[in-house]
Amino acid sequence: MRVKTARLHSFDLHTDEELVRYYIDNQDNRYFETLYERYSQKVYQKCISLVKESAVAEDLTHDIFFKVITKLSTFKEDSKFSTWLYSITYNQCMDQLRVIKKRGENNIDDHFDHADSNAPDLDAIFDGGDIEIKRLKKAMDQLNAEEKGVLMMKYQDDLSIKEIANIFKATESAVKMRLLRSREKLKKSYMDLIVFVGLLLVKLAEIIKYLIN
Repeated sequence: MRVKTARLHSFDLHTDEELVRYYIDNQDNRYFETLYERYSQKVYQKCISLVKESAVAEDLTHDIFFKVITKLSTFKEDSKFSTWLYSITYNQCMDQLRVIKKRGENNIDDHFDHADSNAPDLDAIFDGGDIEIKRLKKAMDQLNAEEKGVLMMKYQDDLSIKEIANIFKATESAVKMRLLRSREKLKKSYMDLIVFVGLLLVKLAEIIKYLIN
């Protein structure tokens, strides 16, 4: 999905929160267009990472920004605009996934594996280098949409447990448990991938040694 909105240089200097206030006060669409330009691609990427289909992700992105513009006056600056926006994004995606689940088009696996207690800390994984990020993305692909979503909300977008609970329509304690289990499953997938790569490298070294000799 490509954003075709032209760059609005004079508006780019404002913070998100300033743009929201200016739009509410003046009803000048250029303020909202700047917010759309800043975040539409990020919102789309979050949608497609969860629903997997580009057409559905594009429709969700448009629906999300329509909802944002109609609810902009309710935005409170006790949190960042991006946090508020991503909360709406995940709500919309999770609602869509619930509809798909009811239709029998998606089967969410509720089985969770347990990770090795020596697995690396998840915060360190998210802050790692290029190789670690690539492995993390592959490990994330092993999770279902809800598991991936709860981790992205907490560690990528810094949503609070209360905000995540509202999105999942669950209690805070249930979210904490879901977050713990998703962390464990991701860590196990991540460590399994490291072991696989290590074995692959050992095998490759043996093949090269055999060819040389």
